Amino acid sequence: MGNPRAFLTIDRKEAGYRPLEERVRDYGEVEQTLGIEDRMLQASRCMDCGVPFCHWACPLGNRMPEYQDLVYKGKWKEAYMVLNQTHPFPEFTGRVCPALCEKSCVQAIEHQAVTVRENEAATAERAYQEGYVVPRIPAVRLGKKVAVVGGGPSGLGAADRLNQLGYTVTVFEKNESIGGLLRFGIPDFKLNKHVIDRRLAVLEEEGITFKTGVTVGKDGDVTPEALEKEFDAIVLCMGAETPRDLRVENRDVKGVYFALQLLQQQNRVNAGVEFAKADRISAKGKNVLVIGGGDTGSDCVGTSNRQGAKSVTQIEVMPKPFENEDPTNPWPAYPRLLLKTTSSHKEGCHREWNLNTLRFVVDAEGKLTGAEVEDVEWVTPEGGGRPNMVATGRKKIIPCELVLLAMGFTQPNAQFVDAFGLEKDQRGNIATNALGQTSNPKIFAAGDCRTGASLVVRAIASGRVAASGVDEYLKK
Repeated sequence: MGNPRAFLTIDRKEAGYRPLEERVRDYGEVEQTLGIEDRMLQASRCMDCGVPFCHWACPLGNRMPEYQDLVYKGKWKEAYMVLNQTHPFPEFTGRVCPALCEKSCVQAIEHQAVTVRENEAATAERAYQEGYVVPRIPAVRLGKKVAVVGGGPSGLGAADRLNQLGYTVTVFEKNESIGGLLRFGIPDFKLNKHVIDRRLAVLEEEGITFKTGVTVGKDGDVTPEALEKEFDAIVLCMGAETPRDLRVENRDVKGVYFALQLLQQQNRVNAGVEFAKADRISAKGKNVLVIGGGDTGSDCVGTSNRQGAKSVTQIEVMPKPFENEDPTNPWPAYPRLLLKTTSSHKEGCHREWNLNTLRFVVDAEGKLTGAEVEDVEWVTPEGGGRPNMVATGRKKIIPCELVLLAMGFTQPNAQFVDAFGLEKDQRGNIATNALGQTSNPKIFAAGDCRTGASLVVRAIASGRVAASGVDEYLKK
């Protein structure tokens, strides 16, 4: 802790976003960066607490106080090395993580948490700029092969860890490129895809083999039996691929899509893929309704604005969260959901809460014209427990020509799981032990297919845990 009084004399300072009028015209990353001196000052604000709650809250166990101190002292290489000991891809989470560490920072009590996420991104970028990110070739190969099915954050986390342990790793990905949610789900304006490609080039040099356009499964290009025969262990990292649907009247009318249908297509368009005009999902000139108040819904808002939407409305069935703090949920308890206003919301969006969607409205020609919604209230039972949704009878029509369902995901592809003959838990996810081992001792699972839809940082951590499980299994 180089400056023990910095947290008293220096306020939290965020880099902020590019000018609104500029950023809505392109898909470049919206977040700006601070200068080196300002970044070092922000790192100096870390108090090096006796009990580092930030470290405890991070799924990867990043050592925040240590690398904040090194950043403050300008020791960028050492800072990256400390960060890289626990985190293989800080350039990803430095851009898209909700920063659980900051929620747990002692200074969050005064809404002045250390800018850990931005500092992480800055440390990673500095490492690339100055050549600290170099391939780490394992000194010894153990002579055993592991297949990783899925090239998203959990698959990459597992592959990296297994490769460094000395196993020969092959990653199978059904899409045309590696990255999973990072590449196809998160918009370019939050995570430019060159950031992924840059890391993949390092991983390939380190010895990991990537096979894209390969579907693994009962009716896929590669069968489970073939994988089990060729590889000593398998790690399943195919995510939670079943979007939560809204089965109401006129759900199947043209103009109602799942959020990822829009986001995946736009990311592919940005990458140069061409779509027929009839297949193109576009918000241009339309009133857009986004159903779902989370990050995916926010991404739909930002994408719709960039496509030239006439208006964007985002609704949520749950109550409006507290804006700054929940008085019933004081620090250091992990904060429940607080109101999150993203760069996309600031670009133009009307938001409402406590609205339940009843049906989609179509005109005489069968075209989507709106959505009927109803105000609801959430009432806690007298004996306590989870609140119940109560209809109020107050209904209205929200005009819209495009609806995007951003209500989360429920479980992995059931056909895929069944193809491997694995047991499931009560929620339909792959059942595993603490190290990710499934009912088939040779097969492990990590990420959203094991836990349900969650965060990128948790997926990476889950992949590393499964890799440790594979290592323990194979060494026996």
